[in-house]
Amino acid sequence: MNITRPSRIARSRQALPLFLFATCWSALASASVGERLSAAGITLPEVAPPVANYVSAVRSGNLVFLAGAIPRAEDGSVIEGQVGRELTVEEGYAAARNTGIHLIAALRAEIGDLEKVRRWVKVEGYVNAPADFSQHPAVINGCSDLLVEIFGDRGRHARVALGAASLPLNACVEIAAIVEVAD
Repeated sequence: MNITRPSRIARSRQALPLFLFATCWSALASASVGERLSAAGITLPEVAPPVANYVSAVRSGNLVFLAGAIPRAEDGSVIEGQVGRELTVEEGYAAARNTGIHLIAALRAEIGDLEKVRRWVKVEGYVNAPADFSQHPAVINGCSDLLVEIFGDRGRHARVALGAASLPLNACVEIAAIVEVAD
């Protein structure tokens, strides 16, 4: 059996997509958090004032505990409703991503420089959903995927994704986090 080998030109064409992927990945991997936010088209919002007697972030040693954040539209209104009833899983995912942006904003307000982040340690996600809803992880992935997109391996975290019969202000999700930071 005669097997023909691809020509040198054909082999180089096959290698080009891999080369481009490796080059782009390398550039992204070395990008700063600010550059990754810009590349994703994200401008961090002002931190919303707490709606009760608590603060948005507390630092204890090298850990920052971020209070539960909820998703907000550009006009500041809360993104409301139950996922699986008024909202789809995809809309819940987008709301969890939005909430992740608010968590990053609260973290920046607390520590100043997001390059100080060593690791997102834990994310706790709550989904406003009916009792028969079971796709909580798919919703909270909106936040988890964002953290890895912006912080790379430092964004990988332990997580819990739970359902709730209701959340404050009828928010569709609420997410809290613990982040390790450098001195």
